Amino acid sequence: MENSFEHSVKTLELDSVLSIISNEAVTEDGKTAIKSLTAQNSIKRVDVLLEETDTAYKLLARYSAPSFGGARNIDEPLERAKRFATLSCAELLDIGEVLRNIRTLKAWRSKNDGENADKLSGYFSALTPNKFLEDKIFSSIGGPGEVLDTASDALYDIRRKIASKSSKIRESLEKIVRSSAAKYLQDAVITQRDGRFVVPVKQEYKGEIKGIVHGTSSSGSTLFIEPMTVLETNNEIRVLEAKEADEIQRILTELSGICGEFADGIAASYRALVCLDVIFAKAKYAYKTASVVPQINNTGYIHLKRARHPLIPQKNVVPITVDLGKDYDSLIITGPNTGGKTVTLKTIGLLTLMTMCGLMIPADDGSEVSVFEKVFADIGDEQSIAQSLSTFSSHMVNIVSILDLADSNTLVLLDELCAGTDPIEGAALAKAIIMKLSSVGAKTAVTTHFPELKAYAIDTERVENASCEFDIKTLKPTYRLIIGVPGKSNAFAISSRLGISDDIINTAKEQLTEDDTRFERVVSSLEKARYAAERDAEEISAVKAKMTGEKKRLEELQTQFEEKKQKIIDKAREQAALILDETRTRSGELLNELEELKKKMNAENAGHTVEKARMAFKGKIKKIEEDADPVVSADLGEKLETLPKPGDEVFVHSLSKATAVIKVDSDSNRVYVSAGALRLWVDFDDLRKVEPPKKRDIPKTRNITGITSRAQRSVPGEIDVRGMASDEAIIELDKYIDNAVLSGITDIRIIHGKGTGVLRKAVQEHLKRHKNIKGYRLGVFGEGENGVTIAEIKE
Repeated sequence: MENSFEHSVKTLELDSVLSIISNEAVTEDGKTAIKSLTAQNSIKRVDVLLEETDTAYKLLARYSAPSFGGARNIDEPLERAKRFATLSCAELLDIGEVLRNIRTLKAWRSKNDGENADKLSGYFSALTPNKFLEDKIFSSIGGPGEVLDTASDALYDIRRKIASKSSKIRESLEKIVRSSAAKYLQDAVITQRDGRFVVPVKQEYKGEIKGIVHGTSSSGSTLFIEPMTVLETNNEIRVLEAKEADEIQRILTELSGICGEFADGIAASYRALVCLDVIFAKAKYAYKTASVVPQINNTGYIHLKRARHPLIPQKNVVPITVDLGKDYDSLIITGPNTGGKTVTLKTIGLLTLMTMCGLMIPADDGSEVSVFEKVFADIGDEQSIAQSLSTFSSHMVNIVSILDLADSNTLVLLDELCAGTDPIEGAALAKAIIMKLSSVGAKTAVTTHFPELKAYAIDTERVENASCEFDIKTLKPTYRLIIGVPGKSNAFAISSRLGISDDIINTAKEQLTEDDTRFERVVSSLEKARYAAERDAEEISAVKAKMTGEKKRLEELQTQFEEKKQKIIDKAREQAALILDETRTRSGELLNELEELKKKMNAENAGHTVEKARMAFKGKIKKIEEDADPVVSADLGEKLETLPKPGDEVFVHSLSKATAVIKVDSDSNRVYVSAGALRLWVDFDDLRKVEPPKKRDIPKTRNITGITSRAQRSVPGEIDVRGMASDEAIIELDKYIDNAVLSGITDIRIIHGKGTGVLRKAVQEHLKRHKNIKGYRLGVFGEGENGVTIAEIKE
């Protein structure tokens, strides 16, 4: 009988999965290696294989896939080369192609994460490029049976001479073809026989052209004659061709010898290349099937989260979540036919074997798989006509073998256990088999229709029921696996849907015993309770999703409010700046008017009055500058001493609004308030007592009197701003220019120093925009040169 483990591997269709993965490999040896993968029962080995696949998966996600070209197995040519045999052109080209792939693969690694060590570093390190031999092969061999002229200087010289002499012969023969002797020719062409140039001569004129006959046509009417005029040259070509063959043989022997010298290194590199091809093929398949690396253990625990059977198209497969080996060691799966019970068994077994082969599995993150010593499966119709075994007998043969080999490190999957015989005896036998497997510690999953096994799972510790869901409304399976609830076969419902008459269905129901109907009622009630629980869970999830959405909406409103508030503040600042500029302009105009007024008044008190007025306007401008930022100048108001109560009215400082309190959270010192359509939580420190907004005092316009004369004011002709910051220097310069204007000075000298030029640039930029400055220039020799600026004041 076939080995039980190998039989189980075929039953679970691991070979089909490996065949699909092999299509992702490039090399023929890689494809063969994948198809030959076997499940490993060492957790350390499985961990290494999974880490290699995971590393390749991450490299694929980060970079493009490496190229493995068309590398072929070259073990046999390399072995012959080591024994000093001469390789053919085709064999040398295969070696060259392998060398090219080794080099490009090594370059790909150097370019992509070459400095970072990982689980594939050993394979890439084993790649040893040989650019010298690679270039020598491709510069010498042009194709199967073709040695290039560039292979050696001697070969190039020989072929050049052959071409020259062939050309000479053609010229000589063309003279014959174009001469009067052309009438003796069958056709005016030049051809070759046995590598020698000849002309086709009519049989009746064979004596007219002297030469050697090298053959006749099939009809005998044409003789192929080598004229005596080209005989010697043809002989010379034959000698050169012999030399050419010798040189080609020498070149091939030389190349073969070099290959023999490097044979071991090339073979080791090729083996590393094939291993990388296999690993990256696994990763490509994982990428296409959205697979993950499962956690692994050797305790017998399996947790598959939304696992998909890899041989079912992704658009059709229904994910299952299943546990085994933690809270229970035996899982009894029930439900209607074609409901997904067998697929569940195969998914558990196949994904376990894939993991043990170092393959990522099509499931969600968080899945966990145990590495078993043995995996056994008895699934499908095992009837054998050749061995005179019925379906039941065939299954029993397999189960006997499984029972003999099973232990605590074994996964056993049994489909329709003990079906095909008397139901009472079959149920009892199935129960005994499950008990036996449990006693040795095996992890077991069984599909069945026997109600006795459902009851056994309910009454027995570490045995659990599971069912494949059946939609009673549509009378169709949903293929969902439900853990903890036994399933119904729904034979009556399915038969009725398929056309069995109601009277037959009713008669069948009457045949059931009270115990049978009672158990079915319990299962039905459990199923209804589960549906209700799922419905409640869906409603809770919907409410939770709605609350999450509402929270997100409020957060977005809060963000929009903050953005809007900031825009308002920015706009207020812009408006304040405009007001300030306008005020500066108006104050300047008013000072000019005062200057005119001073001219008309007596000189005794004019200067005093003008200075007093100027100082007043300076004070107003400073006050406007201080009030330009509405946020800084906002009145915070009086803080609350205690938390407010729901219904109280409070002023929220950050909103600048009076709001109503809805509720209070004393633990976090936060208050939920309503401000029109906006509702939000605010901190206690942001709350103020509700008070009417204070009106800002607007300075009254002051009358200017008592003007004194300009002569009473003493203003120097220069200002020294060296050592000041740019902003400070500009403020002092403004004051100085105002005083100079009022004093009637027309030219001023600003000492800013040479230094780095930053202060000079700031001063001149300010003078350029100043309304009272007519022009400015740098000082000349004797004035301070570029350490001073001379400015002219408008009159």
